[in-house]
Amino acid sequence: QAPLVESGGGSVQAGGSLRLSCAASGYSYYGYCMGWFRQAPGKERERVALIGGDGRPIYADSVKGRFTISKDNAKNTFYLQMNSLKAEDTAMYYCAARGRWYLTGRLCSDFAYWGQGTQVTVSS
Repeated sequence: QAPLVESGGGSVQAGGSLRLSCAASGYSYYGYCMGWFRQAPGKERERVALIGGDGRPIYADSVKGRFTISKDNAKNTFYLQMNSLKAEDTAMYYCAARGRWYLTGRLCSDFAYWGQGTQVTVSS
């Protein structure tokens, strides 16, 4: 299916938690990347957390230890559990799927499908 559909965004206080979901039914993800990106006003889009084609997570340093990416193969859905949220995490979050996987270097690129975005706002 395309486009992907995100849910779970909202407004929370610093230190709180949110869980984002990305519905991607109809796809087999073995051998492809999937995951989450974000973009704040005036800043570049950045990778947040990915699952590589080998099934292992790849995290941005800024979220490592606070965010966890996971997937439910039976439901063709993947998630981003965000704990200990900071004001700096405020951004539009996008899920993406069917990224090309390069075993050498554990790299992902050229994601074929994207969601519309869900806003996450963290207040200090």
